[in-house]
Amino acid sequence: MSFPEGREPRGQQGGDTPASRSTPGEGGLPRLVLATRNPHKVTELSRILAGCGLAVRLAGLGEFPGVPEVAETGLTFAENALLKARSAARFTGLPAIADDSGLCVDALNGMPGVFSALWAGRHGDDAANLGLVLAQLADIDDPRRGAHFACAAALVLPAALAPPGGRERVVEGRLDGTLAREPRGTGGFGYDPIFVPEGSELTTAEMAPEDKDAISHRGRAFRALAAVIAEELGGRR
Repeated sequence: MSFPEGREPRGQQGGDTPASRSTPGEGGLPRLVLATRNPHKVTELSRILAGCGLAVRLAGLGEFPGVPEVAETGLTFAENALLKARSAARFTGLPAIADDSGLCVDALNGMPGVFSALWAGRHGDDAANLGLVLAQLADIDDPRRGAHFACAAALVLPAALAPPGGRERVVEGRLDGTLAREPRGTGGFGYDPIFVPEGSELTTAEMAPEDKDAISHRGRAFRALAAVIAEELGGRR
């Protein structure tokens, strides 16, 4: 089940025994946790939020020893984003952000989709995942190599901050394009080296970070989420 932008599904439960209370971060800025151990994602989101004029202190899961792993059992990006954000909010007591994103290939009937990070069998093996997609498309001609990146981004406020049961918001972003026949570029991560956005000759791995952020599925989703964060928590400069 996928939620439209800004919709609030059911309230957040739990959060009664958080590992750390929701207190202002450095310089009195609102403090949020991003439900990832990937430092690239923390850097990327910090850059996007700053570009939206949102002054917050963003922490990754690496700052919270003992945070549990979350099984991404959802069948949509929105479901998985909510699973991760709920867990992080419950453990830390902080407002939590999470996203789930992936590559959806037309010739593969929308796959790898929510299985993008483990397409080759081992979670997070970017080179193997990318190589498998290229192998699966080896005989597909250029006009039929369409694909899109999709992202769902969730904000979960624990019950202590949004009584009685917490609050959840989900937004989505998408970037359409085609797949190159071999990797190009050293920026980004995941499938960036083979994804060529519509209207561009560069892969997203060849783009400057700010140019990628301006059009990327994650950039679009997180810019929409920045407005939600400002509405819920303030922090606009």
